Amino acid sequence: MELNVKTLEGKDAGKVSLSDAIFGLEPREDILARVIRWQLAKKQQGTHQAKGRADVSRTGAKMYKQKGTGRARHHSARAPQFRGGGKAHGPVARSHEHDLPKKVRALGLRHALSAKIKADELIIIDDLVANEAKTKALAGVFASLGLTNALFIGGAELDGNFKLAAQNIPNVDVLPIQGINVYDIVRRGKLVLSKAAVEALEERFK
Repeated sequence: MELNVKTLEGKDAGKVSLSDAIFGLEPREDILARVIRWQLAKKQQGTHQAKGRADVSRTGAKMYKQKGTGRARHHSARAPQFRGGGKAHGPVARSHEHDLPKKVRALGLRHALSAKIKADELIIIDDLVANEAKTKALAGVFASLGLTNALFIGGAELDGNFKLAAQNIPNVDVLPIQGINVYDIVRRGKLVLSKAAVEALEERFK
């Protein structure tokens, strides 16, 4: 398939041919959900931890004698049923990461790209370059293109001025092609690829 290429000023800059194997799939929500779940689980810190009965600072002496009081039998005051006792089955520090086959991850990225082009939310820009690192100027350019919520994917090396100018604009993310991922594609409205990014994707999935 072919898609029009624009400049940041909104002018036409020719056409680019996109591979159907990358951008022409029928998007599957289950694949996207699996990859996003894998990404978020890997990102989760897992540092939450409660104190068990072995961790609380409290005497371990028997509370009162076993027999003759008419009350229930108890031993340690660290038991979970007592105030100040340890937490029963509380959270422990652990990794939430789980495995996902590389082929599924790659397929998820292709489905995310296909979903954007099917929803008419993919824009190809000739080059992501700014003359100066001015956020206000770049925000005006984005507004003229109708980009209020977008993910920009550049080539292997991002233009320094463009990156600096864009990083303070709300709901706008800028990543090099190495950082492209399903979660960031799905969470933003528009996906903006540079021609260098398209070429890198074609090479990656060749």
